[in-house]
Amino acid sequence: MSIWTRISRALQALTSGEGLTAVFDRLRAPPERSVAFTIAVIALSAKMAKADGLVTRDEVTAFREVFHIAREDEAGAARVFNLARQDVAGYEDYARRIATMFGQGTGTLCDLMEGLFHIALADGTYHPAEDAFLADVAVIFGMDEGQFRTLRSRFVPDAAPDPYTVLGVSPEMPLDQIRKTWRQLVRESHPDAMIARGVPEEAVKIAEKRLIDINRAWEEISARETA
Repeated sequence: MSIWTRISRALQALTSGEGLTAVFDRLRAPPERSVAFTIAVIALSAKMAKADGLVTRDEVTAFREVFHIAREDEAGAARVFNLARQDVAGYEDYARRIATMFGQGTGTLCDLMEGLFHIALADGTYHPAEDAFLADVAVIFGMDEGQFRTLRSRFVPDAAPDPYTVLGVSPEMPLDQIRKTWRQLVRESHPDAMIARGVPEEAVKIAEKRLIDINRAWEEISARETA
């Protein structure tokens, strides 16, 4: 059964007057956490679109890339997006429900934030309203300033990302410790590890950019340290 069929069933279970926040209260355990993850990214993307005032074709394309949405499933994804845009609940309510469901500071919430960054940057522009939105969501998710800065440095093209920031380490750390951190990040980016965290198979593509970024950062750091 596809993720979109399962999402449709979750939406059908909503009673009249219930918003998407009710879905997050019902989908706490595996395997339905993957359904909740997908709905969470769609819902927060819709709220983020309201933050900068428009939805571009590039952002829609980026969303399809993250989730490999087949043509026959586009209507289901659009329904979730439109429900979120029309819901009177603010994004803070969505973010708090999602954080409660997955647990603050977990890898799943980091995966979710990466999906949002990917969609926000799809049109090549990082709107100040998007930055404020993502910073607020990160706080609700239990991420500290350093974690948010690390994520932001990988996606926002305002400067070449610092390799130490990308790995979340400091230049003063021994190279062996940095290597351990890099290897741990690689393990956490494996599709099996992501699926175990609740990320649906359709969304593991978000790990591709992460692996490229962390491997490039490690290569740059190791080259500096051994030169």
